[in-house]
Amino acid sequence: MKVRPDQLVRHLQKDMAAIYFIYGDEPLQVMESADCIRVQARKLDYSAREVMDVDAQFDWNLLLDAGNSLSLFAEKRILELRLPTGKPGKIGSKVLQEYAQRPADDAILIISSGKLESSAKNTKWFKTLDQQGVIIQCWPINADQLPGWINQRLQSKGIAPDTQAIQLLADRVEGNLLAAAQEVDKLFLLCGAGKLSVEQMASAVADSARYNIYDLVDSALAGDVVRTARIVGSLKNEGVEPVLMLWALSREVRLLTRIAEANMSTDVAMAKQRVWDNRKSLVRKALSRHSKARWQLFLKRCAKIDKVIKGVEAGRAWDELLMLSTQIAQ
Repeated sequence: MKVRPDQLVRHLQKDMAAIYFIYGDEPLQVMESADCIRVQARKLDYSAREVMDVDAQFDWNLLLDAGNSLSLFAEKRILELRLPTGKPGKIGSKVLQEYAQRPADDAILIISSGKLESSAKNTKWFKTLDQQGVIIQCWPINADQLPGWINQRLQSKGIAPDTQAIQLLADRVEGNLLAAAQEVDKLFLLCGAGKLSVEQMASAVADSARYNIYDLVDSALAGDVVRTARIVGSLKNEGVEPVLMLWALSREVRLLTRIAEANMSTDVAMAKQRVWDNRKSLVRKALSRHSKARWQLFLKRCAKIDKVIKGVEAGRAWDELLMLSTQIAQ
């Protein structure tokens, strides 16, 4: 069965499964979901703990042996299998299926993994874990959800922030949930419980924003000029190569130019260009802001920036990228 991270506490209060598989590309949620299971297991007298880290040399018999052996002092055990790649291989796949069919009576198995490829969900080992245990997928929290998540986190510490304080922290750590959690803990140590103003927040938090080139593209298409400019600055400070940013932007500009030039409806043109469903709203927003001629101009700008990056034409690549991306967002 599948359980969301925010449903986990309620699930554990009712019953505990023999196997939990936690995966996703949001490390904090994976870590805290595992912590939540451990806490509840200890309340039920699962006092011993064995940790197995899977690498290329890992002996999968260790998991079967751990499942078949009894604790020296008849203690109930927490078995943890860390599978960072999400790829158990042929032997590991068979072992996971075998264990899931006959889990240890005196143990709870917690398997943790990073992001899985979509094909992994169709494998026998994944389906067996889903049938015999509990699957917890940890999705990243997007920009719209982050202020609410931060507010809830602060409130749990007894901190009552004002709206501007919440937004400030969200802006500083956007894209990095672990940094947000660390900042909340730091705020509690520095300011304690009670009301928190934006001025107090500004003096306490560090700049932990983390973006990638795809965040830049999405922000520009969405029409968020301020956020787009902030992402460009962040990527520059992180040492991202301008050529990578240009690649991402020009790919999207070419796509939107083709759609704008098509003599057909936007929906038909997007289908023909194989635009994914979850990106169609962004594409529509961007198309509604600019004419066909404007998209053609953006495409010429991409060609110019390419020459600047290669040193063929004079100019500052970062200034050109900032201007292009913010103009797309306008």
